[in-house]
Amino acid sequence: MTAQALILFGHGARDPRWAAPFERLQLILREQLPQTRVELAFLEFMSPTLPELVRELAGHGCDDITVVPVFFGQGGHVLRDLPPMVDGLRLAHPGIRLKVAAAVGEDDSVLRTIAAYCVTSMQP
Repeated sequence: MTAQALILFGHGARDPRWAAPFERLQLILREQLPQTRVELAFLEFMSPTLPELVRELAGHGCDDITVVPVFFGQGGHVLRDLPPMVDGLRLAHPGIRLKVAAAVGEDDSVLRTIAAYCVTSMQP
């Protein structure tokens, strides 16, 4: 049986309040995906890191993991930092299917939702 996990991967910040929207997104996704572990991981400043979380998930039997970079675009962290990290995780955990999605801000539906928010923010 395949155990699935979805990792929301963010940059991280020194101020813990920065993570609040990520935590809300995590709760929404947990409601929508009750059979899937939905977790947060961070590049820096916050924990767990992506390697720490993948190691934990592997220890709990998750063998199908999707990483969604919650970044507005495919910048340096997504293009330069994430790929070697994922390559190392694939080597360390060869029994896990590890998929990486594009950064959320690259998706047209996300951009349309942000655009709609911008339009409504102009309303009196």
